[in-house]
Amino acid sequence: MADQPEIDRLTGQKTTGHQWDGIKELNTPLPKWWLYVFYASILFSLVYVVLYPAIPTLTGYTRGILGYDQRVQLEASLAEQAAARAQYIDRIAASDLADIQSDAELATFALAGGQTAFADNCVPCHGLGGAGQDGGYPSLADDDWLWGGTLDDIHQTLQVGIRADHPQTRTSMMPAYGVLNMLDEGQIADIAHHVLTLAGDAAEDAEAAARGAEVYNIQCAACHAADGAGNTLLGAPALNDRIWLYGGTHEEIAAQIYEPRHGVMPAWGRLGDDAIKMLTLYVHNLGGGE
Repeated sequence: MADQPEIDRLTGQKTTGHQWDGIKELNTPLPKWWLYVFYASILFSLVYVVLYPAIPTLTGYTRGILGYDQRVQLEASLAEQAAARAQYIDRIAASDLADIQSDAELATFALAGGQTAFADNCVPCHGLGGAGQDGGYPSLADDDWLWGGTLDDIHQTLQVGIRADHPQTRTSMMPAYGVLNMLDEGQIADIAHHVLTLAGDAAEDAEAAARGAEVYNIQCAACHAADGAGNTLLGAPALNDRIWLYGGTHEEIAAQIYEPRHGVMPAWGRLGDDAIKMLTLYVHNLGGGE
């Protein structure tokens, strides 16, 4: 049971009558400034409840004297922004890619819109700024293009995708030379040595690279070209620039020849032609395009 209040002899302050282990609780009043702020907060809340929507009811909520509605304000703001953008969207819809690119004002708007669309849809795979990621997600910030880097090439790739469910999707398929027994493991290893020399690396095994060159010219040159320059019409990557989708070590190259991995990019036509045009210009601008 609490002791009776008494005066603390050190502070002269009344106690609450509570103590524990010889420690007594002082009955110290709250600072006046704190009480004034507290009372002002109560007054403010009462005024707020009267003026603004605040209290939920069974059928809705109290509307407040001012009739303020943030949703209405948001809708009005969005409508105002849409009206401001409409003139540019209409011009983009009526212009081809080259005309948009040559119009400084329209190009600035398109690049900003493309950047937003890229951040919403493309960053998870291609990374911020189109830097790409390991595992078959190509960089869009360089001048190396699987399917061509012109405005029209990029627009088509975005529109129909790669190995996607679009009827006109871009498709290339490298044979699984090992799995299908088209080449034995020794031949695959030799080709991997030769591919490294195409990229400018010194041959670890000159004899193997020489043997690999012969097999490469028969099996691979038709798509990747004799010098490894690749072919954007087929989506065949260049092998002579040290830019690798699935790794550039001898083992990684050999694994890709034995059983290649094939990436899939969705067809983004569902975003609408205006968004595709803006994305095209943004991606083209990332790597300089062709």
